[in-house]
Amino acid sequence: MGKMSELSLLVKELNQCGETLIGISQSLSSMFSSSNEPTPAKPENPAPEEKAITLEEVRAVLAEKSRDGHTSKIRELLQKYGADKLSEINASDYPALLAEAEVLGNG
Repeated sequence: MGKMSELSLLVKELNQCGETLIGISQSLSSMFSSSNEPTPAKPENPAPEEKAITLEEVRAVLAEKSRDGHTSKIRELLQKYGADKLSEINASDYPALLAEAEVLGNG
């Protein structure tokens, strides 16, 4: 068999494979496009929930910033959140307070 006829045969087989794949994909599409669509699977690794920030964690950061000379700024932050001392601040405000405190002295 000559090289051209062998190449022609390979191209013909490749075309048949392509047609078979197209047929399979159309069958799968019609199976899953019916009104009985399966529910999507849950992701295997859901995003972990954020860990709640504790009073102790906030207190540690504020104490460190106070030692670094930012005591007046810390007082201003506490007053911004409606408190004179950390224990009076609502726990739901801890993430925002902590974020603001962590940038003290960085700018």
